[in-house]
Amino acid sequence: MEPLAPTGVPGPAVPAGHVEPCPRRVRARLDGRVVVDTTDARYLWEHPWYPRWTIPVSDVDPAVLVEDTTTRTDAHGSVRDVVLRGAAGDRLAGHRWVDGPLAGTVALRWDALDAWFEEDEQVRGHPRSPYVRVDALRSRRHVRVELDGVVLAESDAPVLLFETGLPTRAYLDPTAVDASRLEPSDTVTACPYKGVTSRYWSVRTPVGRYEDLAWCYDHPAPAVARIAGLVAFYDERVDVVVDGVTRPRPRTHLA
Repeated sequence: MEPLAPTGVPGPAVPAGHVEPCPRRVRARLDGRVVVDTTDARYLWEHPWYPRWTIPVSDVDPAVLVEDTTTRTDAHGSVRDVVLRGAAGDRLAGHRWVDGPLAGTVALRWDALDAWFEEDEQVRGHPRSPYVRVDALRSRRHVRVELDGVVLAESDAPVLLFETGLPTRAYLDPTAVDASRLEPSDTVTACPYKGVTSRYWSVRTPVGRYEDLAWCYDHPAPAVARIAGLVAFYDERVDVVVDGVTRPRPRTHLA
């Protein structure tokens, strides 16, 4: 099921199936070398929340791209599955359109490549949507995070992170968090707008242990540098009280 925009949060700007040109140079590496290099990528929204890139076949190294002979159809035309031939064997990689508006382009799975770049900056997770805005703003709202009646964190100086389509996240100073309730986790997640998480924690209350409820970016992307070293919780899985009002838990589940 696709995530739904939480109440009071701006939803997606475009519908599923939308296609737009991408003005950025897109490259990708496989086995230490660049096998995708294009300035003619297009954004394709297969669902409304974030796009993938379609790449001209001519801008993919033909030495690694292998196409199936079986044709099937999708919403944009006839397609053939493709694999990438890597040093460790073939990787299921996506599909190429043989007709329709996207003919001559290939949609490659993100995890089929070792690294993706917009211009000279590595992008993690998926392409950045041109319609998403992310702002990290200092605030004097009073934020309290609770679970099973236990206060996990409380602060009157949060940094609020506003990201299109997601609930507002409160990033809190570690001194505002009850560290006795946190248990380190090996989980790592990546966001194209914020970067790669440095730490994750599960939370233990008298009721039990809850996996991966809090995280931190020690070295976030420059655009959200204010969240560096601060701790955020999944609003979807805890109770967040802002200025004395308990927020309804949103239905999304994305960091």
